[in-house]
Amino acid sequence: MRYFLHLAYDGTRFHGWQIQPGTLTVQQELDRCLSQILRQPVYSLGSGRTDSGVHASHQVAHFDAELPTGLDLDTLLYRLNRALPADMRGYLVHPVPPTAHARFDARVRTYEYHVRLVPDPFAAPHALYLDRAPDVAAMNEAAAYLIGDHDFTSFSKVGGSEKHYRCLCYEAGWHPAPGGVVFRIRANRFVRGMVRLVVGTLLTVGKGKLTPEEFRQVFASLNRVHASGAAKAQGLFLCRVEYPAGLVPTELLPTGLPYFAG
Repeated sequence: MRYFLHLAYDGTRFHGWQIQPGTLTVQQELDRCLSQILRQPVYSLGSGRTDSGVHASHQVAHFDAELPTGLDLDTLLYRLNRALPADMRGYLVHPVPPTAHARFDARVRTYEYHVRLVPDPFAAPHALYLDRAPDVAAMNEAAAYLIGDHDFTSFSKVGGSEKHYRCLCYEAGWHPAPGGVVFRIRANRFVRGMVRLVVGTLLTVGKGKLTPEEFRQVFASLNRVHASGAAKAQGLFLCRVEYPAGLVPTELLPTGLPYFAG
């Protein structure tokens, strides 16, 4: 039987999602705990590979397993959360068709990047602090160029495994948030390093070192060397993964969690 697991994690101490030899990753810990509880080897596959230090308030992974006799899904989730480290939590597990795929069936993903403008030592692992407020209007003027079907080569890390760099971007913009601002970008797919490179270049616009028109030229150049450096990992969250109607049972989604709304 195949299952979807909806989970969240603080990426601070993890070297990204994907299993890597000799280092701690989210996938490694999840597989270890699932295998322990289900008493069989379990291998999960996530909707996307978050980088080292990047967080997820809504990640989705699928795994195949036969539940031991007497173990229901509510108990599985309870035991999983007791086994997982404190910086990882599962919110929902449910069966899906055997061909369902957490990555390939995802239609839309949303990332947020958090910027603090008020000093807060407790927010340091989860937001970028700036001691001067950026020009949000200029950054939003630049971000508007991202919306639509575009080639994001200028905002992709070199050496990725992507076969192409086209993404359909539905939303991109900066919004007020308590103590700062948050950048939200929603698209059908993201290429490697894309959000942090977009944010880093938009912050250059916000500092007045690049105009919105120059940002557009960087984007259109399809040349990575023209973009600014990537924003630091700690401010970035994968915050929503959307699937075709009927694949995720909306009546079972937890209440009170913003990334499950709508």
